[in-house]
Amino acid sequence: MNHAHHHDGAGDLAEVLDLDAEVLADHTASITAWLPLEAGPRHIVDLGCGTGAGTFALLDRFPEARVSAVDSSAVHLQRLREKACAHGVEDRVRAVQADLDGDDWPDLGTPDLVWASASLHHMADPVRTIRRVHDAMAPGGLLAVVEMAGFPRFLPADAPADRPGLEERCHAAGDAAHNARLPHRGADWGPLLTAAGFTVEGERTLDIRVEGSRDEAVGRYALGGLRRLRSAVADALAPDDLAALDRLLDTAGPQSVLHRDDLVVRTERTVWAARRRS
Repeated sequence: MNHAHHHDGAGDLAEVLDLDAEVLADHTASITAWLPLEAGPRHIVDLGCGTGAGTFALLDRFPEARVSAVDSSAVHLQRLREKACAHGVEDRVRAVQADLDGDDWPDLGTPDLVWASASLHHMADPVRTIRRVHDAMAPGGLLAVVEMAGFPRFLPADAPADRPGLEERCHAAGDAAHNARLPHRGADWGPLLTAAGFTVEGERTLDIRVEGSRDEAVGRYALGGLRRLRSAVADALAPDDLAALDRLLDTAGPQSVLHRDDLVVRTERTVWAARRRS
């Protein structure tokens, strides 16, 4: 029996977010180091924090800072709280459950750094969200927007042997569904930040490659990512492609993605640094 796709959505996503944080930790640290800050921030808001990839990178980078971690998911925030306790930084983290698309904007104080990683494209009206951030921030404060160019790729182009190019076909089907639901995914955020009153002070794109042979978490990250992709595209895939995908996801089977030694995480991240001038 193949149990590959009987999974709980929120817990499943939390696991993928945790693996994303682990596998891409060096790249996240390089972004926090690059930010054009005039002084060490004291109060940081992590907007759409998920399970805390940005929160913990920022706490490491800025030891004097406190972070308000905002997300709509109670499951994600609970996992973030548990991690904060495990890291001994619970006194520096405030978890805030809020729907950022709602009319009741949470009271986030007056942050001098706001971090929004892979969250703005989920907003119904991201320009309204950016304006709200602008109005809440301290003058001179910085907003860092980090966005991914789609979900990472893991498999070689000629894999699997019986259905080469499977991953790209899955992503093509997933992109069609995503673009209808998340029209701002892949946007150029520079003009939107300017329109909301910010001055864009820097933009940087990171081309990311993490070899699976050097990091055993890559296999679990690929498994979690492809499981989520399957749930989004199952109805759109050819039956032979779906069967091939299920063989990759069957952790007890010989073709399991966990048994492959040729996985590489390939993705691109772009970061915009935007300042509130007054």
